[in-house]
Amino acid sequence: MSIPVLTLLTAVLCAGILIGGLLAVMLDNIVSAVISAGLSSLFASVVYVVLAAPDVAMTEASIGSGLTTMIFLYAIRKTQGNNNTGKNDVAGKKQ
Repeated sequence: MSIPVLTLLTAVLCAGILIGGLLAVMLDNIVSAVISAGLSSLFASVVYVVLAAPDVAMTEASIGSGLTTMIFLYAIRKTQGNNNTGKNDVAGKKQ
């Protein structure tokens, strides 16, 4: 009894989705967590291609994996800033 290649590939990719999601939840470094969440989404888009849904795969790859990851990384970069001890106003100037 042999397992079809398509079924095996889908199972491996779904395992990659699960591992990426678990890493996103368990990692302490927020940048690494965002990247592993994006990787999980990228695995999902490949699963959609394997399951013959290329339109869903394109959307998942561009929005889920690409745009969302970039927005999260941009927001992390903007909110971390520099670690000054002085208070800053909205424009970033010291009060």
